Amino acid sequence: MLSKAQIKNIKSLSIQKYRKEQQLFVAEGEKIAAEWLRSDKKILYIIATEDWAAQNTHLISRHPGASFYQVTQQVLDSISSLKTPNGILLVVALEEPSNPSTTSKEWMLALDTIQDPGNMGSIIRIADWFGIKTIVCSKDCVDSYHPKVIQSAMGSHLRVQLFSTDLKEFLSTTTMPIVSATLNGENLYQFKPIEAAILLIGNEGNGIQESLLKLATHKITIPRKGGAESLNAAMATGILCSHLLPH
Repeated sequence: MLSKAQIKNIKSLSIQKYRKEQQLFVAEGEKIAAEWLRSDKKILYIIATEDWAAQNTHLISRHPGASFYQVTQQVLDSISSLKTPNGILLVVALEEPSNPSTTSKEWMLALDTIQDPGNMGSIIRIADWFGIKTIVCSKDCVDSYHPKVIQSAMGSHLRVQLFSTDLKEFLSTTTMPIVSATLNGENLYQFKPIEAAILLIGNEGNGIQESLLKLATHKITIPRKGGAESLNAAMATGILCSHLLPH
């Protein structure tokens, strides 16, 4: 049975400060939890309703080191960040990634001040779709393990390494080409293919900071035909990845 202290502790993980202090985060919902349970990642708590547990004993048994708690739907509702919790919640250990490579031979993303959790999660999922294994985030990006980011990414955290660092310093030291997404760059559809590069995506409202833009070796834009002022950051990332990455 979960104690009051444990419940309080799990609920506190919705706040970045406590996620960092404890190096833990919450993954919940049937599809997302199933992804983590099929992995070899360290899971501390498996908290599930009786119905969910009965139907997924094979997943629970993959993690004998995790503490399992069977709870009522009411208890799950009280600790979940979802409006309609659906049977399962995991408390997972955060892994500290090694420093990102500045000489990679694969495409990677660099994110400048992405603030919206839904955008961040979608970008992580897009990276996973296109086989991008590394995302480097500026320190003022939204936390990659925010509950809404976890939900939007739908398990893609398992396959994409996420780094939070001084983005200017990282881009200043890389030997890789840096392709920046801007409104006044070279037409994306006329851009000559590059085998590997860093795709730099800017803030939803303000774009890429000038100090970072100066470090770009290539500036490209998605041609606009209509009247929209700009594209959603995640949408733009998807379009750019579709055309820039080798097929």
